[in-house]
Amino acid sequence: MSTRVITNLEESVCMSAINNRPDKKSGKNTTVIIAGAIALGAGLLFAYLMLYTSPVETTELVKIIAVTDEGCVAETMDGYAVNIGDCNAQSGQYVNALVDQKTKERAALMNPTN
Repeated sequence: MSTRVITNLEESVCMSAINNRPDKKSGKNTTVIIAGAIALGAGLLFAYLMLYTSPVETTELVKIIAVTDEGCVAETMDGYAVNIGDCNAQSGQYVNALVDQKTKERAALMNPTN
């Protein structure tokens, strides 16, 4: 009867063939990282939309320039043309209207000579 000595190399080769399962913890970590990146991106987008694009409206005295199908176009006292929506006024009249301040800020950025 012959006895065969199995070396550590042979044993590890045999064991790797038997235990050929992927590491499930690695897949779980990847999923958590991807979900975290998506959540972070969604949070940043939400913050951008709430802080930058949400209107900041104040009531101002404006002069009606024109009445169109989309609403009345008015000029603010500091010279910005804004659409104030539907109104019951004629061209040249002064009315109090809600004016989006961020629209005025963006207009100032587009024309810095004012």
